[in-house]
Amino acid sequence: MYDIAIIGAGMAGLVCAQQLHQAGYNVLILEKSRGLGGRIATRRLHNTLADHGTCYLKPKGELMQQFVQLLCDRHILQVWTDNSEFRIPNSAFRYVAPAGMNAIAKFLGQGLEVWRSQRVEAIACHNSYWQLSLESAGSEATTNRLSEVIAKAVVLAIPAPQALAILEPLTELSTVSTLCDRLRSVEFNPCLSVMAGYSSQLEPQPDWQAVSFVDNPVLAWVGWDSSKRGEKTSNYEVFVVQSSADFARRYLDSDLQAAGYELLANASECLLPWLAKPEWMQVHRWRYAFPSRPLMQSYLSTETNLPLVCCGDWCGGNFVEGAMHSGIAAAIEINRQMEERSLPGSNFLQAIALE
Repeated sequence: MYDIAIIGAGMAGLVCAQQLHQAGYNVLILEKSRGLGGRIATRRLHNTLADHGTCYLKPKGELMQQFVQLLCDRHILQVWTDNSEFRIPNSAFRYVAPAGMNAIAKFLGQGLEVWRSQRVEAIACHNSYWQLSLESAGSEATTNRLSEVIAKAVVLAIPAPQALAILEPLTELSTVSTLCDRLRSVEFNPCLSVMAGYSSQLEPQPDWQAVSFVDNPVLAWVGWDSSKRGEKTSNYEVFVVQSSADFARRYLDSDLQAAGYELLANASECLLPWLAKPEWMQVHRWRYAFPSRPLMQSYLSTETNLPLVCCGDWCGGNFVEGAMHSGIAAAIEINRQMEERSLPGSNFLQAIALE
C-alpha cells in the first residue's frame, strides 16, 4: 500500500509529489502518457525537437524566479534572445530549454516513483484505503491490461473535467458531491498546436523568434522553435503554430491534418509565404490548454476519512507558476490530514538539485 497516489505528472503533480516524498511519505505518481510534464511537452520527430505545449517560462513570483535560476545554473534553461526580436507585447525575459521544455519535468521527476502509460479508470473508497483501477497500455495496443493500486490518500493533479469524470461515480459521498460541483464550474480553452519542419535553405529567414496574435480568429502564437536549440543538429527549421481557442473549438473533434494546414496557411499570409508548405507536419490537440474560468483557491479537498485533494493550474490560474503553488498547497493539505510531517516548502528545489 502506498501512502499517497498522485494522478498526473504535470507541474502540479510533480511539485506535490516532491513535497511529500521529501517528507518521507511513500508516493506513487500515475501518468496516462509516456512522458512527464503534461502541457510542458516536447515531441521528438524527424531527428529534431518541437515544444508543442508550454513554449517558454516567464517568471513573475519569487518561487518561479528561484526555480528558473536553479535551472539556468544547471544549464537546463537559458534566456531566449539571440540577435532576433520578439513581436510580443511586454517582451520581458523568456526562458527556454535547448533540450526541450520537458527537461523541466525530468528535473522535477528525479527520485520519484512514476508509473507511465497508466490511465486511472475508477476510484473506490474503502474503510481505510482508496482503490484505484488502472488501464495499462503496453508497447502494443493489444497488450492493454487492468491493474490496481491501493493508497491511503489520493491527489488528482489533472484538468478539472478529467478529475470530474473519475470522481462522479463517488457522488453518493456528500463531500465528494460538493467537490464535483466545484469541478463543474471550471472551464478551459482548447488549443491546436502544429509542429512543422522546413528546409533550412528557404529564404527569407525570419527576423523574429516568436510572434503572438491578439484577437486573431485563427492564430494565437507562432514560434521559430529551432532558434531555441543553439548549435544546429538537424537539417530542418522547425516552427510551432498554436491556434486561437475559437479555431480549436471548431476543429477539436475533426480532421487535425486539415486544421493544421489551415493554420499554416494563415501563418504564411501573416509572416512568411513558405510556411504554408512544410516538408512534414504533425498536429496535437490540447483539449484543456488554458483555464478560462479557474477557481480562485489553490486546491480542492474533501473532509472524508480518507484524504482526497485536487490541484492544478486551474486552481488559482496563472499557468505554470500557479500549478507550482497549487501543488505545494495540495501537499500541505494532504499532510495536514495525515501525519503532519515537516514539509520542505520552497526548499524542495534545492533538495532535488543535490540528487
